[in-house]
Order: sequence, then C-alpha cells, then structure tokens
Amino acid sequence: MNRFFGYAIGLVCFSWMAVLPVFGQQNAGRPNVLVIYTDDLGYGDLSCYGAVKLHTPNIDRLAKNGLRFTRAYTTSATCTPSRYALMTGQYPWRKSGTGVLPGDAALIVPTDRISLAGVFKKAGYRTGIVGKWHLGLGTAVTKDWNGEIKPGPNEVGFDYSFIFPATADRVPTVFVENNRVVALDPADPIEVSYKEKIGDEPTGKEHPHLLKMKASPNHGHDQTIVNGIGRIGYMKGGKTARWTDEEMPLTFLLKAQEFIGLDSKEPFFLFYSLTEPHVPRMPSTMFKGKSGLGFRGDAILQIDWAVGEILKALEQSGQAENTLIIFSSDNGPVLDDGYVDGAVTQLNGHTPGGELRGGKYSIFEAGMRVPFIVYYPKLVKAGISDVLFSQVDLLASFANFLGVKIPSGDVADSQNQWAALSGRSAKGRTSLVLHGASYSLVQDNWKYIAPSKGPAVYQLTNIESGHSEQAQLYDLSADPGERVNLAEKYPQKMKELAAALKLLTSGNGKQ
Repeated sequence: MNRFFGYAIGLVCFSWMAVLPVFGQQNAGRPNVLVIYTDDLGYGDLSCYGAVKLHTPNIDRLAKNGLRFTRAYTTSATCTPSRYALMTGQYPWRKSGTGVLPGDAALIVPTDRISLAGVFKKAGYRTGIVGKWHLGLGTAVTKDWNGEIKPGPNEVGFDYSFIFPATADRVPTVFVENNRVVALDPADPIEVSYKEKIGDEPTGKEHPHLLKMKASPNHGHDQTIVNGIGRIGYMKGGKTARWTDEEMPLTFLLKAQEFIGLDSKEPFFLFYSLTEPHVPRMPSTMFKGKSGLGFRGDAILQIDWAVGEILKALEQSGQAENTLIIFSSDNGPVLDDGYVDGAVTQLNGHTPGGELRGGKYSIFEAGMRVPFIVYYPKLVKAGISDVLFSQVDLLASFANFLGVKIPSGDVADSQNQWAALSGRSAKGRTSLVLHGASYSLVQDNWKYIAPSKGPAVYQLTNIESGHSEQAQLYDLSADPGERVNLAEKYPQKMKELAAALKLLTSGNGKQ
C-alpha cells in the first residue's frame, strides 16, 4: 500500500509540475464553471447529507460554504438518460434510444442542436470533459476503434475530451482522447462485439479462476476479462491501450488538473465526470479497506479525496475564487450491481439513500433525488435550499446567466432556474417529470406515480422498483420516504396530477 501511495502522490505531484508555469494567470471576467458529476452516488452517501458511517470532508467543505439542495433531481434513475438530459436540456423519454447504452453505441446527443457545452462555447469559454461519457460515439454501432472515432464529445461542444466510452464494466476498457484511443498499438487493433464472442480472450464465465473480483450471478459481468474483472461485452486487441481500474481514476484526476492549469485567457467549463462508485468498484490501492464499508465505501472516500485535489488545483492556480462548482450525481445508489465487492455484506448500518425509498432503477425518490451542491461564494450565499430543481435546467439556466441565446426548438424541457440555482430565489420548478421503473410527476410537494406493471422489487439488485398496478400519491413534505399512499384519501389531487402527467408525456405539453 505504501508503495502505491507514493506512486499516486507522485502522479499528482507530476501534474503540478506540468502546470506550475501558468499558475497565477486568471481570467478576470466571468467565472470558470466546474461540474463534478459522480456515478450512482446516493442521497445519503455524504456526511453533509447525513451519512454517519462515511466522512467526506472535502465535499462537506463545498456544502458548508455553498448552497446545498435537498430537492434536486436527475430526470431518470439510470445514467445514460440522466446524462442525455443534462447535456441536451430535453427529457430523455422524448427520444428513442436514450436508455442505458452498450459500450459500442452510436452518439445519441444531437450535433445540430445546442448542448450544455455548446452554451459555454458560444459564451467564449474553453470547454472540456474528463471522465465517463456513456452517450455513444460515432454514427453507428459498427465502428473502427483504431482510427478517428467521431462524432463524439468534440462534436457537441467540447474543445477537449478525455473519456472512456461507456461504463467501467463495459468494453472497450480504453481511454479516448479527442476522438482517438490512447496508447493504441496499430499492430494490435481493437475489435468489440456485444452480440457474440470474438477472438480467444478468456471470459469470466469460462475461466472464473482468473477473476480477482467475483461476478454476481445473472448480471452479465462474465464476458471478456480485463484486469482480472469480467465485463459486459466482448473485446479483442488493444492490449497496450487498456487501463487498469486502480489507476483509471488517478488518470482522470491528472487530466482534469492539467485542463484547469492550462494557460488561457478564456474562462473554462470543465465537466469532470467521475466513474465512482459505479461498478466494478476497484478503488486505488491506497483507499482499499479504508472505509470499512467494502469497496463501495472506499470508492466514495476516493471521490472525496479527488474533490480535495481539484480544490487544491484551483487554489494553487489562483482560480479558486473565480470558479463556480457544482457537485452532483447521475442517479441514486445501488449496492449489488454485478460484483461481489463487500457493498452488501459490509454495509454496517450505512444508508446510501438516506431516508428516501428505492434506489437506482427505481421511480421512488432515492432513484433520482441526489446530492446537489453549488459553490461560488462571490455570488451564491451559503445555506440550504429546498426548491424543486432538476439537472435538465442547467442548460437554460447557464444560457441565461451568460447571455447566450438558445435557438428556437433546440431545448424542449430546460427551464431558466438561475435565480434558484444561485440561491437568489426560494422558488424553483412547479413540476417535474421523473422516469424510472415508470413515470412520475412531482408538483409542489405532491408526487404522483402512474400505475405500471413489473416486479415490486428488482431481484438482481434488491431495490424496490415502484411498480404497482395501483396509482400512488405521496406528500413529500410530510413523507419524503414515500411510506403512506394517499391516492384514496385525495382522489381529486390524484386525478389532477394524472391528467397533467399524461399531457406532459404526450408530446403536446411543456412545463
């Protein structure tokens, strides 16, 4: 562990040496904007949101000196649709093909419409994304991974991109920088298939003895083995380009630090998209066993450490006071999502969703109500906000703040909520459509869940789905845990919300 700790610190120190010559050069105009976006982090996973078993001091620092939202939502209970909404300002269910994507999917973000990154680019910002993408690459599933892979992030508004294509549990397990796979040997080309096995790579199903992390039954993480971990999908080639799980987050951190430290007269927009605590949870060695809650807890401590390192980068570059930071997650928590990693057996009383019901994949609150912190002391007054806010509104809100005109028809559902986002108003959205196991409408403090068919509990993940053939109505102000169904007690309210949801999801209604 000590040897790896020295390596990690050396890696970070190397990044400082790379950017030291430009420290002190600041943009004197509009603020830099940094979005730190985690993956599967729950409402109750941070100490600033009530976690007792986990201590997250760096994120707590943002919350203490920033605005902590208690009713901020993603649009969806899984990652691809939530990220699509954030990037496009459109509810993902309005467009087919926006569900959780395989690793070889084509790009689903339109290149002919403005995106969140495009808003900043129009405003004269230097734009970058580092980390998880999972919104597809190229124009088709069949693509050449050994040349220029486009369109991708660079074609939807990002000047710089350093990503992996999908999720850490899906092939290809490679970094892609500005449309090209990093460290690829032309003599060892990459091939990817999600339909059938290709090549002679060992799989987790055929060679379980090769695994350093056991896969949970029936989740599909038993195909090509990379770094001793079974993945979803089949891959051959690209041996020199494959990352290892323990060093991958450190590489993303290094690239984010380098982007922050670049000598530039323009302000920057950086979307720093962490993969933690998504599976496979294989944290850097210096964090293994540190939380006492299995690798999932260790990965959350790694997130907090990375946030601290990013804050140091801003401070040492003289940009801390002129950087607006947003911290959030793409959906709610899940424990067993495909690997045996201690998340279930070492939970030790920790409640990833806090007082909320459900989790990832669920229409209940824990699926989509997530941590959301805005930090910018120059403008945003520290405190707690209980306004209704959605990540789909970031596009229109920043466009308003930066004076960027959005072309008519480009953004269907994003609302200008800058006043609420900056803490200048106690009023946010009046209503919000949520999508998980079914459809739901949150209006003021009421939540209506439409009837749907399906299992009440997803057996693989042991998460309550919210499926019910009976309509559900909850008063979130009195019952955020959604324990008391008030549909029979308030039939008129239920009918009112059901009609409003039907109108909004019909394609004719707008919020």
